[in-house]
Amino acid sequence: MAEKTEGLSEFEREAVKDRAKELRAEAKAGKNRAAGEKVIREAIDAMEGGDREIGEGFYRVVSEVAPQLVPKTFYGMPAFANGEGKVVVFMQPSVKFKARYSTIGFEDRANLDDGEMWPTSFAVLTWTPAVEARLAELVAAAVG
Repeated sequence: MAEKTEGLSEFEREAVKDRAKELRAEAKAGKNRAAGEKVIREAIDAMEGGDREIGEGFYRVVSEVAPQLVPKTFYGMPAFANGEGKVVVFMQPSVKFKARYSTIGFEDRANLDDGEMWPTSFAVLTWTPAVEARLAELVAAAVG
């Protein structure tokens, strides 16, 4: 018999609350770019240290490489969505789940297909010119 669990962790409950709040705000704002800019800036501004630096770089690169994507948050994390409002790429701060690294991830709408298996999530320890260049390549491929 399976071991009984306590249900959702504190982080999972917080993520569910964040997502419910986001969905309510999106319903009010529609696909309003200004509203998306505001919430993603608030999410990044709330980050500290290395997470904020990575968030700033993430925001800058995706905005420049794929201006057709709309900024928004996704479970409280900075993200960018396509014209249908579906997330293409997001940044998960390390502190959100007490991880040792931040993550930049791509949802299935990203065109990163490469054979039978390919990465969709990337660990980022610190923002560097090499990280910036690699993310620019990935985002260009994802929307291409």
